[in-house]
Amino acid sequence: MPVIRASDIGSYLYCRRAWWYRKQGVESENRAELAAGTDLHRRHGRKVLAASLLRGLAMFLLLAALVLLTAYFTLQVLP
Repeated sequence: MPVIRASDIGSYLYCRRAWWYRKQGVESENRAELAAGTDLHRRHGRKVLAASLLRGLAMFLLLAALVLLTAYFTLQVLP
């Protein structure tokens, strides 16, 4: 019995004919569009990763600023 993957179910639900063609081994005629879509998704993934890293850095810097501000005001009150 063949293994059914989630991607198979998704492609079947999206377009049954394309799913059937792929199972029959028929090559797609729009390779340029598929390659462009793959490239677009790859670039988008990089942008999402960069945004996540920048957000993490911003949170770290905000935390560091709050710690330094607390230390400054604590030293101002204690002497």
